[in-house]
Amino acid sequence: MGSKFYFTLFIMLSFSPYLLAQTGSYEEKIPGTAFEIKMVAIPAGTFKMGSPADEDGRDKNEHLSEEIEMEAFYMSAYEITFDQYLPFRDREFDGNESSLKDDYQTDAVTRPSPPYIDFTYGMGSRGGYPAASMTQQAALRYCEWLYQKTGNFYRLPTEVEWEYACRAGSQSAYYFGADESELEDHAWFFDNSDEKYQKIGSKEANAFGLYDMLGNLAEYTADQYQADWAKVINPKEPHKLQSQPRGKYRRTVRGGAYDDDASACRCAYRIPSNPAWQARDPQVPKSIWWNPDSPFVGFRVVRPIGEFSPEEIEAYFNKAIID
Repeated sequence: MGSKFYFTLFIMLSFSPYLLAQTGSYEEKIPGTAFEIKMVAIPAGTFKMGSPADEDGRDKNEHLSEEIEMEAFYMSAYEITFDQYLPFRDREFDGNESSLKDDYQTDAVTRPSPPYIDFTYGMGSRGGYPAASMTQQAALRYCEWLYQKTGNFYRLPTEVEWEYACRAGSQSAYYFGADESELEDHAWFFDNSDEKYQKIGSKEANAFGLYDMLGNLAEYTADQYQADWAKVINPKEPHKLQSQPRGKYRRTVRGGAYDDDASACRCAYRIPSNPAWQARDPQVPKSIWWNPDSPFVGFRVVRPIGEFSPEEIEAYFNKAIID
């Protein structure tokens, strides 16, 4: 075949969203620990946020917004695991190495209080299980610790980023289409999970190479929950906080979980965090770290592309983390 054919094929493959995501992947080794995080490049593009008009299971506030233009960014391929969270939680697993600070000291980091019961309820915490039962603040503090360790700006995704990454070019109820019967191949949910979260990455990925975006654990985003989200979303700045956090609760959670039915494991599905998730917390005041009654919620991280000063990053965490 002629060189023109191979050149055309190369161009087609180069701009395939899936291949772009795969070739843009990297492993972020966390200095001073035995762990790393796989990050996937999410390509720039446009999409419409919310549910299609004919989608079953949607609520009255899930409707399409105007088209949103997205810049490229990175997102972790998997939900953050207990293994990856361990060196932040327990000082003994964190060394003094840091790519950001020459004088980094493990004992100078504000770390989570030790869990006072088994928040996994026997579902598993080592060997690839997703980190669960924590507050959004605990997830954000982990992101801050990642920055201190790696020098790269990691944070929770905005609602817009999360849905764009989940859809991966799709505009249907699920990123693989509208056929609910196919969900079992892509997600752990009520019908197939045995009412337990499962090890990450054991179902099929979406077109961007992201695993468990639907089901397994529902995932924190950075934004305060707004029922009328379409009035809050700024399509011109989708990478910024869309709704400023105002308290510990009613943070937006996405994707559905292992104990949800299929209608809750849709790209557009969203719920607020809830004080009931800490009902069995005996501390007064309640812990800023743990939610003993939400073993169905976890998180993944994003890394925006660009140069950010230490002052900008510090300002972000000061704004986003609310006790």
